[in-house]
Amino acid sequence: MKKRSITILGSTGSIGLNTVNVIKTNNHLFDVYALSGNSQVELLFNQCMELNPKYAVVVTEKSANRLKEKLIEHGSKTSVMFGLDGFIQVSTSNEVDIIMSAIVGSEGLLPTFSAISSGKTVLLANKESLVMAGNLIIAEAKKSGALILPVDSEHNAIFQCIHQTHDIDEKKAISRLTLTASGGPFRDTNESDLKSVTPQDACLHPTWNMGKKISIDSATLMNKGLELIEARWLFDCNLEKLRVVIHPQSIVHSFVHFFDGSVMAQLGQPDMRIPISFCLGWPQRIASGSEQLDISQIRKLEFLEPDRKKFRSLDLAESCLEIGMNSAIYLNSANEVAVDAFLKRKIKFTTITHIVSESLEKANFHEPESIADVKDTDVEARAMAYQSLKKWNAR
Repeated sequence: MKKRSITILGSTGSIGLNTVNVIKTNNHLFDVYALSGNSQVELLFNQCMELNPKYAVVVTEKSANRLKEKLIEHGSKTSVMFGLDGFIQVSTSNEVDIIMSAIVGSEGLLPTFSAISSGKTVLLANKESLVMAGNLIIAEAKKSGALILPVDSEHNAIFQCIHQTHDIDEKKAISRLTLTASGGPFRDTNESDLKSVTPQDACLHPTWNMGKKISIDSATLMNKGLELIEARWLFDCNLEKLRVVIHPQSIVHSFVHFFDGSVMAQLGQPDMRIPISFCLGWPQRIASGSEQLDISQIRKLEFLEPDRKKFRSLDLAESCLEIGMNSAIYLNSANEVAVDAFLKRKIKFTTITHIVSESLEKANFHEPESIADVKDTDVEARAMAYQSLKKWNAR
């Protein structure tokens, strides 16, 4: 397997850390061209010293100066950049083969779109890019020849199952895609008790180790709603073919149902290094560093319908799939505002979906025609969400 050059966007986050881990396990296969982070300068410094990238990119000039001083002091030759231009430069350079898109939230949209425009192999962990601009991204990938490989465990599982078949027309062969969800930390919590949960409670995921934002989304099931929208674009299927089931053990990551009655599933430990390694090595498999799944030790596998009364996010996401246009931008942007407010203890856990719902009710729906249009809608959606936030703060 030829050695390839990689840029990791979001190397200090949960997916980024796991990506670094897999690369270290397979260091003979990869050269790290660039690493990027937000505010964790010390961690990014340590990664630079260990992986010796050509570039490191951070958000602010202040963080860039701090990182640069530390790298120079320790004799590192890594150059430091900051701001959007830096992120785009390391995503589009001719020296790069692979982009790991692992920036959390809408901030990952422009670097991801730029990488796709440049025809890169993009390992997509930033689901918000497809949620906000799915039609534009898929069209751009077809135009540039970019390869999008899904990193989310559920979409990666579907991808693995589909590519084991040899059907001439896979789309016609597939009757349904079922994404599994652990149900989060409040799967068995009474609805009346959700008003009093804290950010710490919501971040205690039962099976996965994730960042705060994704952990909150998992607790509200919004993460699964966003994944439904992502699946719509990745696999070119409508809502009628998409389903979510609660699977507390997080062993089965998705199901692919075929028209002849066959069902394929991908099983594995709840360890993000598995889908990451699959994408990094594609079309071959490489070592992930994960423990093997011992089937004999699995006592039961449960599959349950989600409680849509308690977790309204699924219905909100599905309504966006039915509406189409730019509705998912309002969903995602309002959710980011609401989750941030909850993490700062400005609102209750149950208020998150109220803010998202109110933003969708006020939305101005139209088909986004450009990334600039997507960004404009994002600004408008956030303004609406902040207005709702003020109202809920007053209660």
